[in-house]
Amino acid sequence: MDTLEAYRQTIQNILTQHANIPYAYGEIYNQTIFHHQQDNYILLAIGWHQQKRIYHSIVHTDIINGKIWIQIDETEQGIANELVKAGIPKNKIVLGFHPLKIRQHTGFAVE
Repeated sequence: MDTLEAYRQTIQNILTQHANIPYAYGEIYNQTIFHHQQDNYILLAIGWHQQKRIYHSIVHTDIINGKIWIQIDETEQGIANELVKAGIPKNKIVLGFHPLKIRQHTGFAVE
């Protein structure tokens, strides 16, 4: 399996695992959206809690120029840590939710 395909599969596996975690409250479910041609991978929370509509992006990652860009990550452990644990080098992961000035101090790729 080539590197790009390995990245895609790893992201999908991690997001699918998160999607299978049930909510302890409300009528909320998780949904994954995988757009292979554009390399967009999203995990959403959708539903209702009391009288409030829930539609929330939990994780959004893209593969851009051979690197995994984490656009948003609201998981407890952090998707970046899970990607590293799965064997993806830190220099191939960009924490896009941090400003450029911060990224250079994270230990992950800057761009």
